[in-house]
Amino acid sequence: FLGIWNPEFGEVVARSPSLASSVYSATAATCSVAAGRLSFVLGLQGPCSSIDTACSSGLVASHGGLRALQMHECTAALALGVNMIFSQAAAVATAMAGMTSPRGRSHSFDDRADGYGRGEGCHAAVLQLSGDGDTPGLSILGSCVRQDGKSASLTAPNGQAQQALLRAALADGGVEPAALSAYEAHGTGTPLGDPIEVRSLAAAVLAARAPSPPLCVGSLKANCGHAEPAAGLAGLLRLAAGLLEAQAPPNAQLRRINPHV
Repeated sequence: FLGIWNPEFGEVVARSPSLASSVYSATAATCSVAAGRLSFVLGLQGPCSSIDTACSSGLVASHGGLRALQMHECTAALALGVNMIFSQAAAVATAMAGMTSPRGRSHSFDDRADGYGRGEGCHAAVLQLSGDGDTPGLSILGSCVRQDGKSASLTAPNGQAQQALLRAALADGGVEPAALSAYEAHGTGTPLGDPIEVRSLAAAVLAARAPSPPLCVGSLKANCGHAEPAAGLAGLLRLAAGLLEAQAPPNAQLRRINPHV
């Protein structure tokens, strides 16, 4: 289950006569073949799909793997997210749309939030049903995928939809809000998105926790940028590493909290 988008490697192939004449050139930049190639190399014959849901691609890939396990479509699932930057085109387009930060950093929850800084990533997680393997790991208790539906614009978050997502994920895992200790946020570092996400978290989770201990909230994007289709899975792995070590990694860009947060 591979989260991937915008195959910029296609531009590299087009610019290189040696690559363009290769027998692999027709499929080198095809997202659908990217997942198939991995199954081919590893000899996997279970469900295989490339998933493009923009920034949530890696997380939706892990959701697909989890559901395939629960439906007994496979005995183990490989969830992946990848983002490699080979071209200026996407950077120019996102900058013109006002999505990226002129400073080149994701100032998550910070007063300087002005867009996100792009980043690269290649991440993978092996999912198994409990008791299927001897390798120590963490349990994914629940998962949920939703869409904002109608909102102010295509990229503007819908707070009510976010609250519904959080409540549904907790219900799917049979987890009470008071049991949470850490929250890996989307936290892109945008002046609009960060406050809406935190308010959604406050309404759906924090309001039901009082007087529980504080909830550690962070975003990997502040530390190494927004890996776009790989970002969600990267955040999941960062959260897993923190839980294993009983630590909450700091927000590298936080100087003064956004007053709207």
